[in-house]
Amino acid sequence: MSNLALVSIFCPDRTGLIAAIAGRLYDLGANLGDTTFAVLGGGAEFTAVCELPVGVTPATVEEDLRGLSELAGAKLTVAPFDLADVHGPSARITHRIEIAGEDSPGLVARLAEAFHEFGANIVRLNSERIPGTAGAQYVTRISVWIPEAKADACLATVANTAAQMKLTFRVTSA
Repeated sequence: MSNLALVSIFCPDRTGLIAAIAGRLYDLGANLGDTTFAVLGGGAEFTAVCELPVGVTPATVEEDLRGLSELAGAKLTVAPFDLADVHGPSARITHRIEIAGEDSPGLVARLAEAFHEFGANIVRLNSERIPGTAGAQYVTRISVWIPEAKADACLATVANTAAQMKLTFRVTSA
């Protein structure tokens, strides 16, 4: 039986975070599964599903990670992961979408509703405000699984939603 743990860390962003975290997990014998890292404002978020070796507990991993100077002041939890460590077909990315323009409150909600209407699954979503000389641009990047039979209609709806909000829309197939 595998010994899975979810490692969740939020801390101030600083260089070397991934190297420190991944290096320590490797030293403990942990095998990284699905892993994400993102800078959020002045913070950084690291999340990973890890397979732990026999004899290494989530509590051991958490205590060891807390000893890293790079994680001073971090919100850190390591907990048993009781879900499947491999995702199903609806987590396979079929399309990558980028929508950009002036900040439009409600954009993410409207897009999520459109995807839901077509049975699509948002696998990854990243939004960021990018300062510029002509004002801030808001860029949303979405990696999504869309059922093949509904892809054209779903993408047209998302493109129309972006156009209504005076935003650019770009899509690529994965």
